[in-house]
Amino acid sequence: MDKALWRSYLLVMDTRPHALSSLEWRNGAEKVGYLDAVALMEQRVAEIAEQRALELVWLLEHPPIYTAGTSAKPADLIKPRFPVFRTGRGGQFTYHGPGQRVAYVMLDLRRRHADVRGFVRDLEEWLIRTLARFGIRGERRDGRVGIWVARANGREDKIAAIGVRVRRWVTYHGVALNVAPDLSHYDGIVPCGILGHGVTSLADLGANVSMADVDSALRSEFDTVFHTTSL
Repeated sequence: MDKALWRSYLLVMDTRPHALSSLEWRNGAEKVGYLDAVALMEQRVAEIAEQRALELVWLLEHPPIYTAGTSAKPADLIKPRFPVFRTGRGGQFTYHGPGQRVAYVMLDLRRRHADVRGFVRDLEEWLIRTLARFGIRGERRDGRVGIWVARANGREDKIAAIGVRVRRWVTYHGVALNVAPDLSHYDGIVPCGILGHGVTSLADLGANVSMADVDSALRSEFDTVFHTTSL
């Protein structure tokens, strides 16, 4: 992706008063290639670490792909229907594609609590609160990364994935929330290496919401979760 395309993304600067400094939000209508996204994240992480750029939350969609985290097992790639990318984030195999809101979160933990586990728990809380705005009860599960929904038949399905990396105390990668993706695209992998459970989405659960609705909820709940701790 060239610089002109990057600048073409809608840039919204958060100018409301916070305990922390201003935060940038970016989103755009075009699907972003995975390697392009990683390159831009790594550039921004370096700039944040050197205090040359603001923290950033980047909301986007990818074309259909599978990504393999640092713990990915070859056996969990059942049928590679789409391109597969090895990545430095934590976790195992996951799917990204249209209808899924990916949020890449680049925060400087040195200016917050330097606590990676606490950061991951905040990401979980962010997703849980966002889902609650649409009448969906998202839950944590011990030993299973991500956010889960209990179904009426006793099954538990995953609705959001979490995978992060930290460099020089600056976070990147982030979360992926299923809004209305083609859930059959998950058939090519064992999502996050977890057998015996399925995947779901807001649309699958009967929540007829737009990506803009989800973005608005994510932004509002981000403030609630991430701006409650002082410097």
